[in-house]
Amino acid sequence: MMNGIHRSPSVKPTEIPVKKVDPRQVGGPFQSFLQEALKETDTKPTSVTISNHAQKRLEQHGFILNDEDMSRLEEAVRTLEAKGSEQSLILYDDLALIASIKNKTVITALKSTEMTDVTNIDSAIQINGKR
Repeated sequence: MMNGIHRSPSVKPTEIPVKKVDPRQVGGPFQSFLQEALKETDTKPTSVTISNHAQKRLEQHGFILNDEDMSRLEEAVRTLEAKGSEQSLILYDDLALIASIKNKTVITALKSTEMTDVTNIDSAIQINGKR
């Protein structure tokens, strides 16, 4: 006795109407968020970040960088960037910082008196600030 194999009726997906939106028109909360983000991008200069490793070294040596220090550091990074530097030694009073100029990030920090050999840098700059 043989039973025939029956196929189930095919199921067709239902089409859901998609509302077409003009990509040039964005409204509502997203519009205000987008405008605010663009405004911050336009007015905020690219700042220098301190890596976790460098932050730990700064704390270990008792250094605290205030807004004026960061401003001087950012100015030094802009100067080095304009000259084509990629990895630099930044001497700031008794502080020595190794920075990735391309990424605008301080990689490590140490007391300048503890610095013996510095490798893998292509430039150096000295900032005098009497912190």
